Amino acid sequence: MAKNSYSPNFKFKVVLEALKGDRKNVEIARAYDIHPTTLSNWKSEFMDKGPEVFGDDETVQEYEKKISDLEQMLGKKEVEIALMRNIYQGFSS
Repeated sequence: MAKNSYSPNFKFKVVLEALKGDRKNVEIARAYDIHPTTLSNWKSEFMDKGPEVFGDDETVQEYEKKISDLEQMLGKKEVEIALMRNIYQGFSS
């Protein structure tokens, strides 16, 4: 059986509806054409990882540092390219 891939937005929408409690999980699962166990797993994952949304996530900080490092590297490369162009144009003249 092929495993379906659902977007994070879709999962979030379904879980929020389930947490509202207006309908039973089985009804919600049927409405979104997912298995009730899948919905239950998504809810569990949301409850386990929910605090991370509001916490200080180290992963985000790591990515921000990596982006900063890459931006600096890109800036250095742009300077090197400009310098090489000037040198090349000096030899061509």
